[in-house]
Amino acid sequence: MNEQSHDLRELLMQTDEEFHHLADKHHELEGRLNELIQKPYLSQPEQVEEVNLKKRKLQLKDRMEDIVRRHRQHQHA
Repeated sequence: MNEQSHDLRELLMQTDEEFHHLADKHHELEGRLNELIQKPYLSQPEQVEEVNLKKRKLQLKDRMEDIVRRHRQHQHA
């Protein structure tokens, strides 16, 4: 991620409530995913949870990227 993109994300964290909420949730899911990764063996329910966490994280990231894209378009309009 380049510096300009990082700066925009920092700005959005402070000024866009939805972006901030999405980033917090993404971070929360990342923490849980890291807990699962540390385990030497995952039960069947944990394996399902891992897959669901990855999908949810991706959805959140996609939504955050949409907000960044929208903000950039709005700046250049």
